[in-house]
Amino acid sequence: MTNAVTPAVLRDWGLPDPGDSKKARGDVIVVGGSRRTPGGAMLAGVASLRVGAGRLAVYAPGSIDAQLGAVLPEAAVFALPEDASDPFPDPDRARLSSADAVLVGPGFDDPDETRDTLLQVAATNPHCVVLDAYALGILPQIDRDDLPAALLLTPNKEELALLLDTEDVGDDLTAAVRDAAARYRAAVTCYGVVAGPDGATWRVHGGGPGLGTSGSGDVMAGAVAGFAARGVDPVRAAAWGTWVHTRAGNRLTQRFGLGFLARELAAELPLALREVA
Repeated sequence: MTNAVTPAVLRDWGLPDPGDSKKARGDVIVVGGSRRTPGGAMLAGVASLRVGAGRLAVYAPGSIDAQLGAVLPEAAVFALPEDASDPFPDPDRARLSSADAVLVGPGFDDPDETRDTLLQVAATNPHCVVLDAYALGILPQIDRDDLPAALLLTPNKEELALLLDTEDVGDDLTAAVRDAAARYRAAVTCYGVVAGPDGATWRVHGGGPGLGTSGSGDVMAGAVAGFAARGVDPVRAAAWGTWVHTRAGNRLTQRFGLGFLARELAAELPLALREVA
């Protein structure tokens, strides 16, 4: 049975008390970016803050860390090790291990470097990891036991097929998402379908072609990471992130039709969230 994610369901679930300081709302770290696609990490980071996460840090290649710092003043920005297979220095290990959610993948464009970086992130023993983009493509090469128990995956249909080692996920998206959740012992969200490793599935209705725009997936991954950082359990964090992303798209479609931008999606997230939270 697949349950619908509705405003009533979300209100019943509720969200953790935001407290009275940014420290109470959780730390997000985004690990990603490249010279070719620096914006992915930025969009994901902004989205995490837009759904209420308290603090943001970004780890990006040294070729772009300065420019990310200039366009993302809300974040602490750090350079990744020059060699992706090198362990993080002790201060960075401590920062990654203490973060409430670490998102790996947005903006990466090299599979080998992505794999090595993910392994080094996992070696810091973070509390919760969210994987997106290239980090999903290389996940089948990673021993699941090397990753934390709290794992969230945000694939599109092509990435979902890679996770399941098939050319096409077929017409039954719910079954494919459920299979991926069981295989990787993770919460998985794809095109409105959310599943947990126990087989429970949820469906977020709505959305539209406007969500199929460059950077939209980075925004959703950031939203999922933001809810996870706030202390929402993985499956519900995936459902919350999917719902607010979808609702933000609906709101923008009502105003603009097609042609809105991913950065506008990020800006719309708190307004969508305010409708139910």
